[in-house]
Amino acid sequence: MSLSLTSFLATAGASPLLQGLAIIIGTFILEDAATIVTAMQVQTGHVDLPVALVALYIGIVVGDIGLYGLGYLAACWPPARRWVTLPNVEHEGHWFDRNVFRIVFISRFIPGARLPLYTACGFFRARLGLFCVAAVLATLIWTTLLFAVSLRVGQFLISHLGTWKWLGLAGFIVTIFLISRTIARLQGQSR
Repeated sequence: MSLSLTSFLATAGASPLLQGLAIIIGTFILEDAATIVTAMQVQTGHVDLPVALVALYIGIVVGDIGLYGLGYLAACWPPARRWVTLPNVEHEGHWFDRNVFRIVFISRFIPGARLPLYTACGFFRARLGLFCVAAVLATLIWTTLLFAVSLRVGQFLISHLGTWKWLGLAGFIVTIFLISRTIARLQGQSR
């Protein structure tokens, strides 16, 4: 078993297709961490820049559409429809449809907002085409910014920390996570 895993990892390291697949799967788990780790791999020369960015964009957009799909499917399930008690569901659906671009675009930049808002867009049947366009544009901007910052931080970590670079990477990921949580907490208090 471990021999086949070792050979798979060695093959993945040499195959851009398998590298891309691994990055896409990583975005389904933790997309910001996957972006940061992928940038480090580009910085060390283990992954080519085009492979990294295309895989990140595909993985994140597919994940966003998946959240929309979960909301859409939940709306088809009668118990889920009963859990949502809104005075006028049709009115709410129109609001999501009218504001889908704004909802998707803004929630890309607000920690913790994507899961509830993207599934709500699907639940209330916001226009899928407009949702996809907004998801692609917001992903291009956010992921490119995070990737660029991660490349810079990665360059610093590799240059100054040497073999300790992975500990620095873990610290960077934890810092991004803590900043996201702090922003989310402050937003919750301001409401």
